[in-house]
Amino acid sequence: MKLKTLVTRQANDIAFIVGNGINRYPNNPAAISWDDLLINLWDKFSFRTISEVPTGISVTEFYDLLDIESTNSFATTMNIQKEACKLLETWSDKPHHKIFLEKARSINAPVLTTNFDMILPTALNLKQFYTDSNGTFTDYYPWTTYFGDRQLSSPTDGFGVWFINGFLKYHRSIRLGLSHYMGSVEKARGYLHKGDETRLFSGKDVENWKGNNTWLHIIFNKSICIFGLGLEENEVFLRWLLIERAKYFRKFPDHKKKGWYVTNKPRKPDEKYKGKKYFFEGLGFEIIETDDYDSIYKAPWE
Repeated sequence: MKLKTLVTRQANDIAFIVGNGINRYPNNPAAISWDDLLINLWDKFSFRTISEVPTGISVTEFYDLLDIESTNSFATTMNIQKEACKLLETWSDKPHHKIFLEKARSINAPVLTTNFDMILPTALNLKQFYTDSNGTFTDYYPWTTYFGDRQLSSPTDGFGVWFINGFLKYHRSIRLGLSHYMGSVEKARGYLHKGDETRLFSGKDVENWKGNNTWLHIIFNKSICIFGLGLEENEVFLRWLLIERAKYFRKFPDHKKKGWYVTNKPRKPDEKYKGKKYFFEGLGFEIIETDDYDSIYKAPWE
């Protein structure tokens, strides 16, 4: 099935999770990879020289090593996060960003992104809104914040851009290291599993569980299409959430939603690619393989 066909068929029940692939298309030299971002940070804050993230270590673990090596007199964790923001704040949107977002808005679909940059909100000049009416907002985890053109009463009510791993406006929110991801896991676990009837897995009140005003509500209550995201093993937070999503649907089959992972099919699929397919299919996701990147970032949204 083509991505365009999927979007048309699922227009009434779909949300998108978008990664850095949308920024790097088509061969955009300004949009660096996360590996390159970390190397730039290493050059800034470490006295040792290194040209690439070594094999045998994840990019999130690499960041934590940099954090450990940086002394308080030279840099703190927040200084590194601020520098990461500086490296990303000059990125600008391209026509395909706007075309995708206009399509998402036309079908009233939420958009979640693992990126930190503000390219998607600026592509449509979206405004910042909050679904938190209790004054519990925190710039460490701005999970009740989205960018859109109207106030939503619930994250699943319509179009808006949500940030899974934080965003540039709040430098303390961006998730770079494994320790950051573990913090996100712990916070999300509190919404999902801790407490009585207010936890999601109690199954008591799907609409009024204590994470219902965060982007987590979208993950568990909408069919999800993922593209532009490698979702490698180092993406422990989002991969864990998708595992919890599958467990939730197994426990409450009446709440089950669909899922699709869109990827450009490699010429010679290796064992790593086969393993990723196995992972997604085990979670109930259908794999949509495309022949080129235009089939992901251009044709489906026109």
